[in-house]
Amino acid sequence: MLSDFRRSVRDQWVVLAMSGELDLGSAPRLHQAVVAEVADGNSHLVVDLSSVDFIDSAGLGAIIGALRRVRAHGGDLLLVCFEQRLLRVFEMCDLDRVFSFYADVDSAVATPVRVRA
Repeated sequence: MLSDFRRSVRDQWVVLAMSGELDLGSAPRLHQAVVAEVADGNSHLVVDLSSVDFIDSAGLGAIIGALRRVRAHGGDLLLVCFEQRLLRVFEMCDLDRVFSFYADVDSAVATPVRVRA
């Protein structure tokens, strides 16, 4: 169960921080948040997974869907994730080649915003 979901703005990035589990029950919440951000014109997102304990295929699907949505609007999505067991899930699915991972939010928001065509 996703126990907490926070939104903040840092520089040109919107940070969506989660804690708990990102799974079938909580993935729709991430999806809805990303849809709302993009609808509001925010397509440069950082998803902070540093307090997430567990992620399943539905959670991965929500993150992949978020990446597709922001890139379709010229933006980008960065992940804050340093927990080896969560990183291993991304690696097993070859998603470590698709996403940019950062050790903390400060490092992620220091990344220059790239506008994608």
